[in-house]
Amino acid sequence: MNALTRDLKKLTEEKERCAGGNDRYRQKIHLMPPVGWLNDPNGLCQFQGVFHSFFQYSPFNPEGGVKMWGHCTSSDMIRWEYRGVTLYPDQPFDCSGVYSGCALIEDGEMHLFYTGNVKLEDRDDYDYVNSGREANTVLVSSRDGEHFGNKRLLMKNTDYPADLTLHVRDPKVWKQGGVWYMIQGARRKDDVGEAILFRSDDLVSWNYHSTVRTEEPFGYMWECPDYYETDGVKILSASVQGLTGEAWKDRNVYQSGYFTLEGDITGEYSLSDYHLWDYGFDYYAPQSFETEEGRRIQIAWMGMPDCEEYTNLTIEDGWQHCFTFPREVYAADGVVKQWPIRELNEYRGAAVRGKGTLAAKEVSVYDAEITGIRDSRFRAVLGDELVLEYRDGRFVMKFSDRDRASASAGRGIRYAEVEKVDSVRILADVSSVEVFVNGGQYVFSTRYYPKRAGIRIEADGADAVIYEITENIK
Repeated sequence: MNALTRDLKKLTEEKERCAGGNDRYRQKIHLMPPVGWLNDPNGLCQFQGVFHSFFQYSPFNPEGGVKMWGHCTSSDMIRWEYRGVTLYPDQPFDCSGVYSGCALIEDGEMHLFYTGNVKLEDRDDYDYVNSGREANTVLVSSRDGEHFGNKRLLMKNTDYPADLTLHVRDPKVWKQGGVWYMIQGARRKDDVGEAILFRSDDLVSWNYHSTVRTEEPFGYMWECPDYYETDGVKILSASVQGLTGEAWKDRNVYQSGYFTLEGDITGEYSLSDYHLWDYGFDYYAPQSFETEEGRRIQIAWMGMPDCEEYTNLTIEDGWQHCFTFPREVYAADGVVKQWPIRELNEYRGAAVRGKGTLAAKEVSVYDAEITGIRDSRFRAVLGDELVLEYRDGRFVMKFSDRDRASASAGRGIRYAEVEKVDSVRILADVSSVEVFVNGGQYVFSTRYYPKRAGIRIEADGADAVIYEITENIK
């Protein structure tokens, strides 16, 4: 541990000790920062039976700052224990931030790959796209998931293709055909986004292999790429910046979605159209991992970068953002779906049931399921201000008040074109809502800040049940 690491560790721990106070919007079943700012999930994995989640963390400022990796562990992905900071920005190749990356479990060892960010001193001739910064690929390993060895610089910008800007980041690693592959997001010098594949025989020496792109330019940057196969469907996930045109005018500033892939990503392939993972307000930078029993789990940042449209009322309490609730990603008849992890069922407490119409007052953490919806007639109101409804071929999430001091904190409306609605599941925490339509074929996520908790459901003829979620059940 060098002097910089010691000082950063001391300052972080002092800041965390002083945290607390107003917990009015702190979540019960979502991973959050102890204090300050949280964004991308990193290094998600199950190691020796324990779930690990690292996260982008800026403890000194709830509106962001220099990034390090916080660390939480869990036995069920619901109750998380904070383990402190694992990676500090303490080397010349990551001094401006430990940016996003992945975990790889191999031969009883946890390997963390990440992007070491370096931002050079301000100069008028730096644009920080083609000049003024570095993006370095770094590896650090552990035998126990708690104590890590020395950082190893694997690649720097001169090791990436020459047609790329300095924006190359977010490594994800997997093994295929006896060879290790790494995918990273990139921005070309002509402002086109794509993903870059590298290959290695030993996880240390990496060489450029190929480029993955759409036939036509699609955004200017692909962040946080992920690649895997589930239920026979190959999925290339990417958070795309710079999408413009009619299809994106009512969407978020940046999108998170996926392509299904035919062929071999390391050779000949074709990509489908781009599908959004989530149609709500707060969803970005998803990362997935495979559990030891073979489930594909995906977690995202329940936030949005560079968003001027809305904010979060927790900033005044000294913290901001959380993760989405972990979701199982699977394919049914070739259709990709998402569903809350099954472990949630162990936390279901008292239930109220109804036919067609159902309400629950003063409940803030709950899991509501509405099935057998007739003729797509569905409407629900949460916290008196958040409306979910199906109308004129659209499933809509909207707030009745867009004032920044209201439950919306400035959020307005999001929607998806849906042919019909037969089921809806609503997972609500103290300050978040995640909605799963038609078995998870469409999902909507948002933060919200209700003055009065509760929900009212209207769905003629449908079966409705609302389970209160209690942390202490299990």
